[in-house]
This record gives sequence, C-alpha cells and structure tokens, in this order.
Amino acid sequence: MLSPILGAIAVHPGLDYAVLVSGAHLKKDFGRTIHEIEGDSFHVDGVVEIDYQDDTLGATAQAIGSGVVGISRQLEALNPDMLVVYGDRFESFAAAIAGTQMAIPTAHVEGGDYTEGGALDDSVRHAMTKLAHLHFTTNEYAAERVRRLGEEPWRVFNVGYSALDFVAAGRYANCKEVYRRFELEPDRPLIMFTQHSVATESDQAEEQVRPSLQALEEIVNEFGCQVVASYPNDDAGGRRIIAELEKLRAKNNPSIHIQPSLGRYYYYGVLNIAVACMGNSSSGIKETPAFHCPCVNIGPRQQGRLRADNVIDVGYDKDQIKKAVWRCLKDESFKRQVKNCHNPYGMGNTGPKIAEILATIPINQRLIQKRMTY
Repeated sequence: MLSPILGAIAVHPGLDYAVLVSGAHLKKDFGRTIHEIEGDSFHVDGVVEIDYQDDTLGATAQAIGSGVVGISRQLEALNPDMLVVYGDRFESFAAAIAGTQMAIPTAHVEGGDYTEGGALDDSVRHAMTKLAHLHFTTNEYAAERVRRLGEEPWRVFNVGYSALDFVAAGRYANCKEVYRRFELEPDRPLIMFTQHSVATESDQAEEQVRPSLQALEEIVNEFGCQVVASYPNDDAGGRRIIAELEKLRAKNNPSIHIQPSLGRYYYYGVLNIAVACMGNSSSGIKETPAFHCPCVNIGPRQQGRLRADNVIDVGYDKDQIKKAVWRCLKDESFKRQVKNCHNPYGMGNTGPKIAEILATIPINQRLIQKRMTY
C-alpha cells in the first residue's frame, strides 16, 4: 500500500520520488497490476523482472537473490537519498538487502506486525526491521515490538496503516459500479473471497483451499449469496490455489465471479457492500473494520495478528466456514458488534505523516550507523 505514501510524497514541496516496480506487478497471471500504479498518475522509473518460475520455496529463495541483483543495479543508476520499502514480501526483502548494503538510508513500512500462522512473513518482516534505518509502524503494539528488537526509539514512528487513507477519502467504487463491473444482483448478499497459501505448508495448498471452495458453492446455493473471488498472491503454493479456483470457474456457476486481481478501487468497493470477507488475507484483518464488514478468517495464516471485533476464526472445515458466514448474515448481536468495532490500525492520514518525516529527518551518519539498544 505504497500509493497513499507516494501520493503524499508527490505533493510535498520538499520531496521527489522514483518508483521501482517488481514481482507480481509485472506478471500477466496475477493481473499485471503495474497499470494500477500508472493509473494513479505515478511515473515508473524502473522495472525489475525477478526470475520466479517454480511454485516452490526454493524458487522463492532464488527469487530474492535475483531481486537483490536487479534492484541494486537500479539503485546504482537512481542514486536516491532514501529508499522506502513496504511490508514483508520477498521483493521488498530483496530491496531492503540491496539498499542497506549500499549504505542507502532505508525506511521500512509496516514493521513490527506479528503473525505466527506458518507464513514466513514474520521472519522476513523482522529481518527487514534489523536492516532498516527508519520504521513506520501501523499500530503502537508493533512500534513497541520494533523498539524491543533493539531499535533506537527516535527511529520508530507509529503512523497507522496507509491503505486506510483511501478508505477515509472514499476512493473506491460505489455500489452501482461494483454491481455493473461484476454483473451482480443488488438484492443478494455478496461475499469477498481471497485465500493465500501458507508458505511452510505450501505443499498442502490445494487441500487447504478445497473446503473453502466447497463452502462457497454451498453458501451460494443454500444462502442465496453471490461471490467475488480473487487470485492469491504469488507465494509458494499460490499457483496450486489458482488451479483449484480455475476448476471452480469451469463449473460456470453464474453466482461466483473469479478475478486474477480486482485492483484496489474495486476491491474496496466490494468490501464496502459485502456481508463478509472470507479467506486468510491480512486485508481481511486490517481493512474490513473500516467498512464494518465481518471477516471469516480461515486457517492459521493470520494467527496472532492484532485484530478488531469483526473477525470469526475458523479452520479448514467446510461446515465451520458455512456456520461463520451464516452468523455474518443472521446473527444480529454479531452484526451490531461489527458495526461498532474499532480499527486498531487507525483511520487515514498515514501518507502525509510519512512524507513529512521523510522530508525533515536529517540524512547523516547518525541515521546510517545503527546502534543496538539491548
């Protein structure tokens, strides 16, 4: 979710930017979402093609190495004063390695978040924290976790979750646009579905997604729902999930709409009118509270992550999933709880906060030479 940050940097009188695009943004199979970046009127200053052919953990490790090589070459050409990297993706990890080893001051967004559900995200995220020179966290618990990792407190800024800038500004499709785009019926309840692989269990990705897809079919038939489903990310095991989604598409159920990528504009538009967000994406935890949308969180991938009171945790079990969706539809007490829930990730203005810090932080030897506080 760098777009709100880029937007704030672009209009700040003391800053300029260059954008490097890599990973799934360049892949046709995953929607080639570089067009979204360009559609937001940001100029792309370089692309880094990462060699990532196989759906395995070994291929992920090799992709990180490929990314370090490609990104370091781009950074040599651009010679930036500061590098901003986001999250815990392997492309971001490669960028953090390249930038910090080139002594480029590196700011990491979304460090300190915590999950324990079998994804490799935690290890990567905390490794990036130890590499980075500045830390922009999404919540105070994450900020404290970064400080306890030995980072000097003056380097740590709790700024909230940048994606919520778009929500606060209402920058998403209205209900009519969503109904038209996906050929939906306005009088039927809508479910948003995204399920990623769990990296340490990538060989089980098909088995883990099948109960979810079976539940979707029965929810459509028994509850009268309609579904918009998106592809997973390109982590190891992701293509196995895509293969199962394509088997479901081949059944030609008119109530189930499968998309490689919705794009932010339509994804948030769907969340705004959905009766439930179902799957195991972090956005189900962090963004749904802003829309007062229930989240049916499947499996352990988001285990331990800070969450609001709109989340129902279930296992890889068709009946558990159906029961949770029924609760989202019919349990008036839970619906009131969702309506009144507080989002612990803030509610906007993250981009301008980060831009101002980037513009005013002294870029000097104190910034580059890190000290361990513990």
